[in-house]
Amino acid sequence: MMKTRIAVVAVVLSFVAATACFAANAHVGTWKANEAKSKPAPGMGKTNTVQYAEKKDQIQVTVDGVDKDGKPTHGVWMGKTDGKTYKVKGNLAWDAMAYKMVDDHTYDITAMKGGKMSWSGRSTVAKDGKSRTLNMSGIDADGKKFKSKIVYDKA
Repeated sequence: MMKTRIAVVAVVLSFVAATACFAANAHVGTWKANEAKSKPAPGMGKTNTVQYAEKKDQIQVTVDGVDKDGKPTHGVWMGKTDGKTYKVKGNLAWDAMAYKMVDDHTYDITAMKGGKMSWSGRSTVAKDGKSRTLNMSGIDADGKKFKSKIVYDKA
């Protein structure tokens, strides 16, 4: 009887561990921009790397790149994927962001500057986990509408 209980507990724990692995956030990790597959808006800065990390019940997103003048940019956003706005630290073209989880591979994102929407988009990790696509649209610093598609490869 005891051996049966131990076997049942072992099987249950195995299923719990497997479920936890499959439920992991597909965005977590470091992503490098694939310029050949991307279609940035004219005059837009470039994001070279984006790193997603889980910090307790929050996500930390670190973005490094260059602005439209070629000057280095760095920003860190930390918040929950609840659709609420959280501040960004650094020198990005936006100062706050909201992430909302759509499913285990997709986020809807809104970036804001001075309380106004700068851009919004959808970040989707491919089912194989090797690439991520950010489709975004918004209004640039000159007030012109833009659309961009940035493709990232898992580093």
